[in-house]
Amino acid sequence: MVELLQFISSGLTVGAIYALVALGFTLIYKASDIINFAQGEFVMLGGMTTVFLALAGVPVALAAVVAIIVTTAIGLALHRFAIEPARGASPVVLIMITIGASIFLRGVAQIIFDKRFHSLPPMFGADPILLGGAAILPQSLVVLASATAIVTLLWLFIDRTLLGKAVLATAANRLAARLIGINTRNIVELSFAVSAAIGAIAGILITPIALTSYDVGTLLALKGFAAVMLGGIGSALGAVVGGLVIGMIEAFGAGYFSSNYKDAVAFLIILVVLIFIPQGLFGRAKVERV
Repeated sequence: MVELLQFISSGLTVGAIYALVALGFTLIYKASDIINFAQGEFVMLGGMTTVFLALAGVPVALAAVVAIIVTTAIGLALHRFAIEPARGASPVVLIMITIGASIFLRGVAQIIFDKRFHSLPPMFGADPILLGGAAILPQSLVVLASATAIVTLLWLFIDRTLLGKAVLATAANRLAARLIGINTRNIVELSFAVSAAIGAIAGILITPIALTSYDVGTLLALKGFAAVMLGGIGSALGAVVGGLVIGMIEAFGAGYFSSNYKDAVAFLIILVVLIFIPQGLFGRAKVERV
């Protein structure tokens, strides 16, 4: 029973980060039909920028805020200088642009920062909390609470605000949205900015637990994409559920079998979903009239 609680705690913590990465993918896809493989780099930038600002003497809380702002600005720059000029290009070209942006950001981070792993102090101490015999880190609770708050705020924004309705309209039909006066370019920029901010927050939250380095974004992006595929591409609920499921499978697989195969779980899930349920758990199959 103790082991079970420990694995559940670990799985939910990591799964919450995957869910946030998957939400970033989903936001951009819904607004622009683009799969942004630079999403993992936003997570890396959030963590690494916070670490190096803190090492420079900036208070951690202020460093985190600055890191979110910097990462958001980079997300906007990615859209304005890489995606927008290629507007109208095929999906494959746009995907290649985001992969190129990911490689570029990783290379710049390697130059500006370094190649070592770094950590941040936990927000509420490092002493574990005993729950049913299982040791749960306070930072794990922070991750879960923050992820829940982000998902809730995002839902309220989309469902209860006029700007959120504009995002839904752009996602449903960009041409129709333009015809009723919605500036779809600004909406797509907003989706990149919000996705970058969510990625940065995820990076800041996970760094005290899992460390960060200039190249952590690649694997996080792949696992976030696996969560999107499992939940159903374009579904925010699916992104959250997919992230949590992958986190739980990883935790139980590492605990009961071997941690050597933990990172293979995401790739296996992508293959299974593509073969058996290509629309994902909450996705909808597209029907096109010819």
